[in-house]
Amino acid sequence: MEVKTSLLDNMIGVGDMVLLEPLSEESFIENLKKRFDHNEIYTYIGSVVISMNPYKSLSIYSAEKVEEYRNRNFYELSPHIYALADEAYRSLRHQDKDQCILITGESGAGKTEASKFVMSYVAAVCGKGQEVNKVKEQLLQSNPVLEAFGNAKTVRNDNSSRFGKYMDIEFDFKGDPLGGVISNYLLEKSRVVKQPRGERNFHIFYQLLSGASDDMLKKLKLDRDFSKYNYLSLDSATVNGLDDAASFRTVRNAMQIVGFMEDEVQSILELIAAVLKLGNIEFKPESRVNGFDESRVKDKNDLKEMCELLGIEQSVLERAFSFRTVEAKMEKVSTTLNVAQAYYARDALAKNLYSRLFTWLVNRINESIKAQTKTRKKVMGVLDIYGFEIFEDNSFEQFIINYCNEKLQQIFIELTLREEQEEYIREGIEWTNIEYFNNAIICDLIENNKNGILAMLDEECLRPGTVTDETFLDKLNTVCAEHQHFESRLSKNSKFLTDHSLPHNCFRIQHYAGKVLYRVEGFVDKNNDLLYRDLSQAMYKANHNLIKLLFPEGNPAKVNLKRPPTAGFQFRASVGTLMKNLLTKNPNYIRCIKPNDKKAAHIFTDSLVCHQVRYLGLMENVRVRRAGYAFRQAYEPCLERYKMLCKQTWPHWKGPAREGVEVLLSDLQVPAEEFAYGRSKIFIRNPRTLFFLEEKRRQCLEDLAALIQKIYRGWKCRTHFLLLKKSQVVVAAWYRRFAQQKKYQKIRCSALVVQSFIRGWKARKLLRELKHKKRCEEAVTTISAYWHGTQARRELKRLKEEARRKHAIAVIWAYWLGLKVRREYRKFFRANAGKKIYDFTIQRIIQKYYLGLKKTMPSMSPIDKSWSTCPYGFLDGTHQELRRIFHLWRCKKYRSQFTEEKKATYEEKLAASELFKDKKALYPSSVSQPFKGDYVEITKNPKYQKLNSLVEDKVLLADVVSKINRANGKGTPRIFLLTKKCLVLADQKTGQVKASVPLPDLSSVFVSTQNDGFFALKLREGATSAAKGDYLLSSDRLIEIITKLYCTGAASAERNQIKIDISDEFLVQFKQDKVCVKFIQGTPKNSNSVSCKRKNNRLLEVSVPSP
Repeated sequence: MEVKTSLLDNMIGVGDMVLLEPLSEESFIENLKKRFDHNEIYTYIGSVVISMNPYKSLSIYSAEKVEEYRNRNFYELSPHIYALADEAYRSLRHQDKDQCILITGESGAGKTEASKFVMSYVAAVCGKGQEVNKVKEQLLQSNPVLEAFGNAKTVRNDNSSRFGKYMDIEFDFKGDPLGGVISNYLLEKSRVVKQPRGERNFHIFYQLLSGASDDMLKKLKLDRDFSKYNYLSLDSATVNGLDDAASFRTVRNAMQIVGFMEDEVQSILELIAAVLKLGNIEFKPESRVNGFDESRVKDKNDLKEMCELLGIEQSVLERAFSFRTVEAKMEKVSTTLNVAQAYYARDALAKNLYSRLFTWLVNRINESIKAQTKTRKKVMGVLDIYGFEIFEDNSFEQFIINYCNEKLQQIFIELTLREEQEEYIREGIEWTNIEYFNNAIICDLIENNKNGILAMLDEECLRPGTVTDETFLDKLNTVCAEHQHFESRLSKNSKFLTDHSLPHNCFRIQHYAGKVLYRVEGFVDKNNDLLYRDLSQAMYKANHNLIKLLFPEGNPAKVNLKRPPTAGFQFRASVGTLMKNLLTKNPNYIRCIKPNDKKAAHIFTDSLVCHQVRYLGLMENVRVRRAGYAFRQAYEPCLERYKMLCKQTWPHWKGPAREGVEVLLSDLQVPAEEFAYGRSKIFIRNPRTLFFLEEKRRQCLEDLAALIQKIYRGWKCRTHFLLLKKSQVVVAAWYRRFAQQKKYQKIRCSALVVQSFIRGWKARKLLRELKHKKRCEEAVTTISAYWHGTQARRELKRLKEEARRKHAIAVIWAYWLGLKVRREYRKFFRANAGKKIYDFTIQRIIQKYYLGLKKTMPSMSPIDKSWSTCPYGFLDGTHQELRRIFHLWRCKKYRSQFTEEKKATYEEKLAASELFKDKKALYPSSVSQPFKGDYVEITKNPKYQKLNSLVEDKVLLADVVSKINRANGKGTPRIFLLTKKCLVLADQKTGQVKASVPLPDLSSVFVSTQNDGFFALKLREGATSAAKGDYLLSSDRLIEIITKLYCTGAASAERNQIKIDISDEFLVQFKQDKVCVKFIQGTPKNSNSVSCKRKNNRLLEVSVPSP
């Protein structure tokens, strides 16, 4: 991988605008365009980063790039957002300075993506570890959640942030993240009820309808068709490049990582569905007796479904849409609402419902990602806030957004000048004041407490009488008429009377970014941001926990007649707090620019970029940077880069770096007015001087390269010659050795051949002699054998003839005797002789069968299933019946051996099988273990005599269990006693009773399906023993404990049977809080043990080793 060693090496255009020569607006734009055409989207202005949106993916954010920029000097490599992120992180870690990264620019300039790159870089370079990785993952995954609920598609940006976000990331002394805090500013809630042409509502509405399952949509009473909802614009419902279904899955996964519970996610989706249903509610007029019109709901189906989702009585909400109650001191006045007022109330409720949900969402994320420790923390803030907006139709939202950008521009100018001045003072360089445009006058026009536009808007909203947008504009025309940055057609300033580009119902402000025309329509209503008290009270009556939290003012017991603060007042206070926060931190700037309005790659619109350069004040920033000295660099890297230009400093300078730089510049005869020596840096006034040094260095590098090549070629040739010479000597030596070896091998082989021939001749001669002697001996033996064989055959023949004669006589005699017997007994045979023979044969076969069965009888064990096969087909039925009778007989014999205690134990084993077989992974290992009951010998152990005396009934089970602490997931040993009436938990060391629970108070027991010993005792609501909540315990004998509990409850007729619930996720009530216990398979540090750990305030996670 190629690594650039300096910002000045292999540059495309100029990487730092401070070095641009000549400096003009045209050359500035041309340099940006040249770098943009070569995919160089980042450019510096000193320490400020300019970021161009490429509208395409670039391969410059890989893990290799992160390592390349890690712990490197800011100007050491080519411009990149990673360089700024690394500089901020190192300043935070090593210099203990709190940092803030301010990302500004127009909508669609890439601010949100820039903030993601900054956070991903910091997450990549900080420490590692299980807890640290969890914090980093939660901080990163908060972005998809906030983008889904706070971003929308606009005409300028497909993923435009419609709220301002400031995140403080907190680090410990090592630089590892501990947590974070997110602040949100001015959500554009008017988008919920109305979107401009070509734009969409917030992403979450489309993601829910596209990505949710059919079952979920059915529960939420929604349909997948966008056209069925009035609050969703149809002309831009689908966006190229955005997969709403995949995004919904990403958001669900991100919410789970951040720490949202399943019931919380369900409540959030129910509120989103309620907003969609709210938009479909329509009204019709209905005349009353007094002549006034009253609004009525046309179709109550959507109203009914919305009320079912939120748990509100339909009649209460319907009345709130038809009547309005006004309270003044001791009086209450109820007035009817016409159709227009009803639609206003409906939209106000939708906007408030969504905006309050978004605020709750941010607070919930803060609760999950906040730092758990209370030690001092280092902070890095990342500000991603909406950019300056100039639309065809600009209203109250654009006015507030542009006011915020004015404040950011003001702080940018102040901090840039202050940073420049502090560096000159720190280095001992004389400072020259710089002329620049100060937009404080514009900020004062907007935020002045007496004559500011926001103050007059609040005053108009609070005054009695008829208040309209026109009266507000009249007041502006009276108070601000002479202000040089305010323009109005109806003001007393006559120069705007004939300006036809300025409509009568509008006013224009000369912002630092240019003139913006604001339409005054809707300013008063949006600033008031009123929600009728009847609607707040109706929402508070909802049977929905989240709704009650969002509308606390609806509580009748806490009625507050004081008017709530206006939207403008709240935002001005938030911006003031943000500015104070930013002023306490060291700033780092990213100025985002979009190259075109078409959201397309490879298109650079000069006029659009020029407009952004002007209102961002980038030219003024360059002039401020160059007013004193255009370039500055520490002495060490400066000497290291240019030391080859002077013979005295090349190749090594042995003195201080500053003296080396002084010798170098003196030798090059650089004019003294072109540079200045600081305490740790050299300052160069004109970029031409720097380019002169670079050109000299380039020429010197070429000469040095030629010298190095010459020396290298000579060394290479000499090395090659010496290698050839050495090789020739080695080859000759090896050849001589090889030739002598071959000669010796040939002589040795010849000698061996001669020896083998002589040995063969001698061996063959001896073999012939031995064979002759052996043949003579074998001939004598053969003749003798033949003779003995002849004699034996003759004797055998004689003996056979004699035996045949004797056998013939015996056979003739036997036949004769048989004939005599048959003649004697023939008279006794009758016609039924065949049946008797058959019966006798059958009886003999059966007798033989029984005798054979006796020999092959199986063992007396009831589990022995072996049985011999039937040897006769006609006895198959008898064979199987005998098998059944034998099995019943041996089972009876086996049962007769049981005592009552052993019988009860086997009944408990049978109950355990019915409860846990094929349901609990721990059950197979418990089958072979007997149920003893008393494992602590409570009756014999003197330590527990007092405890035994306190228990009235007989102790059915006594064992040591672990009581799980919800704060840290660790266990405390307890003695667990079970009697027929109650269960007792006592301290293991002292025997003191900690809790006693009557069995009727126990409603159910929760266990998991995993190979663990955790179980939860669920107590009945309202029971006296349930004051401290449920009990989460752990035991190695879980199967025996639950079985005895179940059998004890089943044996009593006075109480309901205890329910056994087997699930990997269940809720446990700890005092007033419900905590989810979730079982997962994992690999903890000790792979043979189960670990329990608290994930957040509402989740205990039990990690069970994989089987």
